[in-house]
Amino acid sequence: MSEVPFWTLLHALLHRTLKQRQLLDAGQRLLVAVSGGQDSLCLLRLLVDLQPKWNWHLAVAHCDHRWQPDTGNADFVQNLANAWKLPFYLKTAEQADRTEAGAREWRYQVLAQLAQQQQFTCVVTGHTASDRAETLLYNLVRGSGADGLQALTWKRLLASGVFLVRPLLAVTRTETARFCQEMGLECWQDPSNQDLRYARNRIRQELLPYLCTHFNPQAEHTLAQTAELLQAEVDYLENEANKLFQQSLRQNQTGLNRMVVRQAPLALQRRVIRRFLQSALPCAPSFEHIEKMIPLLTAPNRSQTDPLPGGAIAIVQGDWIQLIHPL
Repeated sequence: MSEVPFWTLLHALLHRTLKQRQLLDAGQRLLVAVSGGQDSLCLLRLLVDLQPKWNWHLAVAHCDHRWQPDTGNADFVQNLANAWKLPFYLKTAEQADRTEAGAREWRYQVLAQLAQQQQFTCVVTGHTASDRAETLLYNLVRGSGADGLQALTWKRLLASGVFLVRPLLAVTRTETARFCQEMGLECWQDPSNQDLRYARNRIRQELLPYLCTHFNPQAEHTLAQTAELLQAEVDYLENEANKLFQQSLRQNQTGLNRMVVRQAPLALQRRVIRRFLQSALPCAPSFEHIEKMIPLLTAPNRSQTDPLPGGAIAIVQGDWIQLIHPL
């Protein structure tokens, strides 16, 4: 078996992380999302160097959101893929979505479709501990619960037969920049990353540096560790909530047995009610919608909420909570 041409601390860390967390298997077909920035270039170089040990089939995908006029970014990534003898795929948005959420949704959608079409089993991205810290802060100020605070996970199902894997979540952006410099990798500077109209850019360029300077030099690492802790706790709560939800359903009907749910801790009550509302409302239930339902667990018979999204009303009918929809 051939050896890795350059073996750095990041090579060793990634090799160990992949094994310990069982993120990737030997021989898999991996579609690597590459923007041209330092994080994705660091990831791609690491995977290329480790390929002889893992026998992966690697390919590069680049998504053009059309946020900027033609900057040559796609050509830059394609030339790199050609130089490293990797298949290259380009996906260009029909029209620019100016929101971060919309662009992210489009990007994952086209990557999932491409992976399915070309029979890749994993889409691999260069998200780092810095991204994890930014996501935690971004969702925290938006009022997210624990689920949102741990949103950047190591591995999740992206589409049927395709997993999304983020193997650099223990690495900071400072470390990927140092690696690219050591390896002589020229990185593409995306002008949109300097646009402070985007909330994530303000967090990256203003808030996190302020926290590192005035509160904790290791703020990125500690915030990323917090997200890691929350991920394990969220997984546990979701498993317990799923068991409770199944116990509280009325067979072949839409009611929720409040006698079962009321015995659980509040954290599980909220998660069960959220699942109950998700199956009945036209939009994702908010914190306020869930809190309207909590008093019904102990309220007198015939108690009800004011209208929920779509006009439905939750009403107590004996041991059950029913959602009554308008005619």
